[in-house]
Amino acid sequence: MTVHAQEPSVQDLENTWMQQAIELATASVANGGGPFGALVAKGGEVVATGNNQVTATLDPVAHAEVTALRAACRALNTFSLEGCTLVTSCEPCPMCLSSSLWARVDRIVFAADRHDAAVAGFDDRKFYDLFEKKPSSEWPMAVQRLDLPNRTAPFDAWLAKADRIAY
Repeated sequence: MTVHAQEPSVQDLENTWMQQAIELATASVANGGGPFGALVAKGGEVVATGNNQVTATLDPVAHAEVTALRAACRALNTFSLEGCTLVTSCEPCPMCLSSSLWARVDRIVFAADRHDAAVAGFDDRKFYDLFEKKPSSEWPMAVQRLDLPNRTAPFDAWLAKADRIAY
């Protein structure tokens, strides 16, 4: 009688990956980064990892999710992460959530939430509130449209480009 090893379930894989994301976040703290870690998985395998590098690289958008998404795109040689899962130690902020949407990941799994992050001094609830509740006139920065006659020139050039790659 041959006994075959049982394939791990999706839940088992995600639990393992989450432990890895939490370890990445904890190691990031020890190495001078922020307390966030993330990974991208596809087909049951980890494709890429990332950790918060905002202060290390002086890059305000170098969040763990963004660094993991960038690394996954390079590893898979594509800008579309369809079929992938983003596993992150903390609920993605609005920027990371938007980045995940643009990357077209199929699923996001997170451990700590925005309230847990706020307790540690990473309070992005104000950004969620900003987008959900406040008109742009009440935002902490001015956002203004300049209606120039050639405002659609880049889009016109894009539409005229026969070999464009849709995304």
